[in-house]
Amino acid sequence: MEPGLVGKKIVVTGGAGFLGRVVVGKLRERGCGLNDIFVPRRAQMDLTRAEDVARMFDEAQPQIVIHLAATVVNPAGRGNAAESFCNNVLMSTLLTETTARYGVEKMVCLGSASSYPANASMPLRESDLFTGLPEASRAAHGIAKRLPWIHAQACRQQYGLRSIFLVPTNFYGPGDNFEEETSYVIPSLVRKFVDAAEAGAEEVVVKGTGCATRDFLHVEDCAEGIVLALEKYSGTDPVNLGSGTEVGIHEVARRVARLAGFEGRTLWNANYPDGPLRRVLDISRAQREFGFRARRNLPDGLAETVEWYQRDRVQGRRSEERSGKAIASRA
Repeated sequence: MEPGLVGKKIVVTGGAGFLGRVVVGKLRERGCGLNDIFVPRRAQMDLTRAEDVARMFDEAQPQIVIHLAATVVNPAGRGNAAESFCNNVLMSTLLTETTARYGVEKMVCLGSASSYPANASMPLRESDLFTGLPEASRAAHGIAKRLPWIHAQACRQQYGLRSIFLVPTNFYGPGDNFEEETSYVIPSLVRKFVDAAEAGAEEVVVKGTGCATRDFLHVEDCAEGIVLALEKYSGTDPVNLGSGTEVGIHEVARRVARLAGFEGRTLWNANYPDGPLRRVLDISRAQREFGFRARRNLPDGLAETVEWYQRDRVQGRRSEERSGKAIASRA
């Protein structure tokens, strides 16, 4: 148990989400009590409203704030880019300002690898974060996720706020968002190939060319990096969290198809954007500052994620069958 965390009142925004649940689990593993961890729910507290943020602080009395909540836009979508930008900026601004004025001991804020300039050299280094604009399809989201670092530095200067800023790469794993319209690379591929295999489909169409590369991080590793940084890092510089390994989307698709048991053809629809053609993070600062490194390799992580989705589908069908029988019995 870490003496720096045990007994502390900790707010985890987004703590009921995909990454947040794992972070809360890591805190519990380190000895943090369930009653000491406060996870705000949007139905009760809208963090884009100043009065709700103030009420959260009054109720939770936090000593540590971990800000993971975010509105995310799928690069292939266009529907809610402005809403997403406003929500992310409002949440981070209100939380950072309230955290600073409240006298919280430490704050962790999560950025996004999509904030990096489109023309930055590989691997992406933290010193390049503000040297240009993000790739066009991710510009609004990328810039919105840069702003908390600038605000935190101003609050450190004026109020003495100890805030750290982490920049994770694409994270994935069991429990991810597999919705067709809003899922990201790995969960989208898992859904497509598992569903196609079960249906006996002859082909799967994947958006983009498959030529882009990414750096994928298992959600367990991402959560561990966040908690390690909370425990051991207090610097002002942003810190990347990634695997440090660059892999092509073509290769990920082949692996997922094989794991799913899909034997048909994979077609690529080049009418959809690939986003940045390359993305891999330099993780040397995280290794140096708080001993972080990814421990789960991609093949094992993909297998675990495919198995989870397959199992979840079976459980969902069984639940629907039970509900149907219950309705029939009442009819």
